[in-house]
Amino acid sequence: MNQEKKIRVMVFGTFDYLHAGHENLFIQARELGNEIVAIIARDKTVRNIKGEIPDHDEKERLENLKNTGWAEFVVLGNPKDKTKVIKEYRPDIIALGYDQFAFTYRLEKFLMEISLDAKIVRLKPYRPDMYKSSIIKKKKLQAEGKIEATN
Repeated sequence: MNQEKKIRVMVFGTFDYLHAGHENLFIQARELGNEIVAIIARDKTVRNIKGEIPDHDEKERLENLKNTGWAEFVVLGNPKDKTKVIKEYRPDIIALGYDQFAFTYRLEKFLMEISLDAKIVRLKPYRPDMYKSSIIKKKKLQAEGKIEATN
């Protein structure tokens, strides 16, 4: 019986409007390993980073992502300790989106502190001019007439 070694890949995101860019992120993560742990940013964390709360609350975003089947584990981040999920799940690889920079500046140092030999990988963008939640949200608001369309 061939037992494949588990290679755990951790990804992080808001995952407000699930789109092809997110799907591509998970496809790239799956190429790196065979067990995906997705961390959903808490509403308060999103507000602190992006200056606004997501359209879908953290529980909706959690359920929506679980329903895709893209990850083996989908969990909410810890509101008090952003590193707790890394300590708990101890991934082999941390896959960051091309545009993720919040909380990453001392990630390598943190991994050394907890004696975790995890590789940090920066994933490639997938049509960011089209597939970003902020763009999708803006188009939705324009279609609803809540903001003026721009060229």
